[in-house]
Amino acid sequence: MPNLIKKVQNTIFQHNLFPRGSKIIIACSGGPDSTALLDIFSKLKKKYTLELTVAHVNYNLRGHDSQKDEDFVRKLALKYNFKFFLLKPSETRHGASLQRNKNIPEDVLRKIRYDFFEKTRKELGFDYIAVGHTLDDQAETFLMRVIRGSGLAGLSSISYKKNCIIRPLLNIPKDEIIKYLKTSKLSYRTDKTNLESEYLRNKIRNQLIPYLEKNFNSGIKKTIFDATESIREDFDLIYQISKKEILKNKNLSAKKLLALHPSLQKQILLNAILEKKGDLKDIESAHIRELLKIIKSTKNKAQIVVFRGLEIRRKGDKITIENN
Repeated sequence: MPNLIKKVQNTIFQHNLFPRGSKIIIACSGGPDSTALLDIFSKLKKKYTLELTVAHVNYNLRGHDSQKDEDFVRKLALKYNFKFFLLKPSETRHGASLQRNKNIPEDVLRKIRYDFFEKTRKELGFDYIAVGHTLDDQAETFLMRVIRGSGLAGLSSISYKKNCIIRPLLNIPKDEIIKYLKTSKLSYRTDKTNLESEYLRNKIRNQLIPYLEKNFNSGIKKTIFDATESIREDFDLIYQISKKEILKNKNLSAKKLLALHPSLQKQILLNAILEKKGDLKDIESAHIRELLKIIKSTKNKAQIVVFRGLEIRRKGDKITIENN
């Protein structure tokens, strides 16, 4: 059995990605990572008693090349005797916008993609969605979030397993994927837009990482990956402790909050905001600093700060968070 498959099996075991008998959707773009993922899972299907199917999104942003990607993945599914599920732009509410504007933000495309995978998973009654993120993706995401500004949660980056999403190739370098495909004589599609530097991720991939490899550390991607693993463990500890503190003290107390370590103070406030708002989108470190400022205030009168549709008030020892 090829070394890469053994590595994937170790990852499945170490991170408890899925139990035997699971039903898994393989998200496949036709690129090297997802093509390798599909082939590896086809080889592991019998060992783990898996039910597998393939899902592909054709945004139709690259004209004929997009159609070739779709045809390629459809043939792959047929080759492995897996069912094939397809989403095209016209089938989404973003369809018209995609056709008018080719420079769609990455996060919009990502939302379309993952919404489709999750919808398909629920309709089929499947358990997991496997995506082909690699060690290289982890390094790129980390650098992207450093540049944009992020706390521990963001810098811990991509996880092996989150809800129904699993990433069995996350600790595998891209060059090892390419080697596996060549050894196995498997063809794959190349997205030429990945060579362009329009998007931040592409700039990091094509310009920043090669520069760092050449001038600072030839193994920078592995170094970053190891750092994200450590950061994730540290963040998980802080997150779990902060959740316990919230359960223990259902009413936010300024005095009790300020008695805790600053890292816990910030995470408890973020958790409280998440509970009220439903997400932490657009919540920046500056907002938390402003919030801590009013919590630390020695003024007797009520202190109020408003941001991102929230009104946070401190009156005496009591802290309340309400939708504005």
